[in-house]
Amino acid sequence: MSVLSMIQDVSDLGSRPGTYALVIELASPPVDLAVGRLGLLRFDAPFYLYVGSALGPGGLAARLRHHLGCPARPHWHIDYLRAAARLRGIWITRDERRMECGWADAATRIRGASRIAGFGASDCRCASHLVALPRAPRRASFRRLLMSGLGDSNFRLVSLAV
Repeated sequence: MSVLSMIQDVSDLGSRPGTYALVIELASPPVDLAVGRLGLLRFDAPFYLYVGSALGPGGLAARLRHHLGCPARPHWHIDYLRAAARLRGIWITRDERRMECGWADAATRIRGASRIAGFGASDCRCASHLVALPRAPRRASFRRLLMSGLGDSNFRLVSLAV
């Protein structure tokens, strides 16, 4: 799916709130990046899964439009990694609950996952909202991990791009 069609899909979300996961690929790891106050970090893995929430004004559409681009001045930790990596997919659920911490916990249970300490978790008590992965994560597997952790049988995970 092209970036243009991803933007069109994101715009269709309107200003509804929700939780999202970005599937990110580094073409040639390792990569050393200065990430705001976290300092210099080494990214060794080929894939990463970053989770966040969009509960404020503009909702999912505004937040994901931001993540689809590469801002000239990074605002969030993920902006630094996005500048060096390719976005391979976006998974969302539309919900007014803040679920990013549960999603981060589920992401750590993916086989081979390792946390990037402090990344994306400056406004909560989580160890991290970014995990490094040896292989591309699969939406169906992640959904099963989410359902087992959140205990919500009505949970729906939508893929915007693959």
